[in-house]
Order: sequence, then C-alpha cells, then structure tokens
Amino acid sequence: MHELSLCGAIANIVTRHAAGRPVSVIHVQVGQLRQVVPDTLVFCWELVSDGTPLAGSRIDVEGVPARMRCRACGSIDAEVISGEEFMVTSLDLGAAPDGAVPDGAVPDGEANEGAST
Repeated sequence: MHELSLCGAIANIVTRHAAGRPVSVIHVQVGQLRQVVPDTLVFCWELVSDGTPLAGSRIDVEGVPARMRCRACGSIDAEVISGEEFMVTSLDLGAAPDGAVPDGAVPDGEANEGAST
C-alpha cells in the first residue's frame, strides 16, 4: 500500500506551504495510470494526519483520465498526454491565529507541487 508513503509526502508539502495556517482541504490530482486507489489515499490520509496539526483536514481527489496520442498513424508509437499526474493542486487554508499570513506562506490556491511516487 504505497498510498501511505504518498500521504507522508503530501503531509510534508502541505505543512511547508500552509506555514502554520489551519488546513481544511488538500486538492490532489491523480492520474489513472498512477496506480493509486483514491479511497485508499483518503483512508491513509486520516492515519497520517491523526494527531498532527493536519488532523481534521481531508483530501479531495480529482481523477485525471488516461489519454494517449499516436505519434504516427498506423503504428504503436504513442505518447501519454494525461493520466500520469500526481500533484497537490491547491489547499483550502484558514487564517493564522493572529489573522496574519505567516512568512513563507503561499496564498490560497497557489500551492502546486507534485508529490514523488
């Protein structure tokens, strides 16, 4: 179940970009070719985030369909157009306890970083 290690990578990305602000939702794109089970990813997130500042947040998984393009008609030479994505596309963040944006924080909707697989 590599979803558990993927959630660890997501937690590192989210913690860095949230910079102390509360996180409610982590938006993630997952391509169909990534061999990631969305329900398992959501379940593992609950395990990884429990007892941390990310507890209570949830992962919203957007599936990306696999798409291919033929490089030459009549051949099996093809390239993948989409379906290999795995990235944190945005975060739904709350205000810092004092209402200020912490140094190094990324404004809402601007966190866009892939987690390695």
